[in-house]
Amino acid sequence: MKTRKKFSPEYKQEAVDLVRRTGQSANQIAKELGIPQTSLSRWLRGSAGHPEDKNSFPIQEENQQLRQEVNRLKMERDILKKATAFFARESL
Repeated sequence: MKTRKKFSPEYKQEAVDLVRRTGQSANQIAKELGIPQTSLSRWLRGSAGHPEDKNSFPIQEENQQLRQEVNRLKMERDILKKATAFFARESL
């Protein structure tokens, strides 16, 4: 099974900027960088509304932060459930 490579928002932005600055096709840049052409094309579409914005991937970043927060909150909830069960048994 192939593992999927993850790229930082900064790397994505640099790749998008490279396509825009050089005027080369996304396919050429993708080959040079060794990344899938479909990924670079998706990044270009995702940043189309923000051509000069250095933070063109706010939705992905926000989703990642929210997922981390959800995981943390689930862990806290599970700890509280276990503590409640422990103290409920002790008080009987």
